[in-house]
Amino acid sequence: PIYPDPQQATVKSVLAAQNGVAKNQILLGNGSDECIDILFRTFCEPGKDNIIICPPTYPMYEVNANINCIEIKSAPLLPDYQLNVAHIEQLVNERTKIIWICSPNNPTGNSLDRIDIETILNHFNGLVVVDEAYINFSKQKSFSASLIDYPNLVVLQTLSKAWGLAGLRLGMCFASEAIIGYMNKVKAPYNINIVTQELALQAMEEVGQVNDMIQHLVDMRIALAEVIQSMPYVEKVYPSDTNFLLVKIKDATQLYQYLLTKGIVVRDRSNVEFCEDCLRITVGNEQENTQLIDAIAKWLGIDSTND
Repeated sequence: PIYPDPQQATVKSVLAAQNGVAKNQILLGNGSDECIDILFRTFCEPGKDNIIICPPTYPMYEVNANINCIEIKSAPLLPDYQLNVAHIEQLVNERTKIIWICSPNNPTGNSLDRIDIETILNHFNGLVVVDEAYINFSKQKSFSASLIDYPNLVVLQTLSKAWGLAGLRLGMCFASEAIIGYMNKVKAPYNINIVTQELALQAMEEVGQVNDMIQHLVDMRIALAEVIQSMPYVEKVYPSDTNFLLVKIKDATQLYQYLLTKGIVVRDRSNVEFCEDCLRITVGNEQENTQLIDAIAKWLGIDSTND
């Protein structure tokens, strides 16, 4: 039997060239979720250490903290969905090992202020993880270019979103050689199978096509936001740097249930603090977006504004 390359050298060579980092600054995971888990297991001591999250945010940070018996400290985002830097600084103590930052943020969709993140990087001695799963849909510059400036910086990316390869399960962790070296000692030897490595290489040859797809999706996101914002009972469509929209609408949970009956699946975020009465709606293709608009219009009892 031929086992896969445990260090995924060929894939990392391509990623290194595309992202301006060295091969030994990359760890690949079975989705970025595995990278998150490896960070916990490598740098946090169960029952003793703590981490800081900034809700509303990606729930897997909390899930993995609980699995690994790590205390969770919470510094909720400000009303404009930006970091509360002062609160974060108050929560830090000698057992704080990781601050988790998702930018562009899930589920709010916005990018977090770069100066705030840099302030945290400059004043915190532990790891600052910037999860950039949605960076390709944003005009913001990736923090991967700043690894040389911040030895405590870890950047997460994925092929699941912009590349449309969620089923492939390939996450990327960029950090210093020292951080990646420790993580390599913890990860499973053959965590990325041969097929995933080969398909990832094929996909990364199509950068031009992917960039065209991203631009098309962003254009559709803008158009969809305008139509939804014009509908009655829609209180707000939040600015988005992702492939989804956070929409505040009256009776959001009832609309969510209604859309399910039409075979349309969105995310009900009404039970998430600071996202009350909000649905997270992923941008689909033209036909899917039209079906969504028609269904919302029917639920509202109005004529669809999208023919």
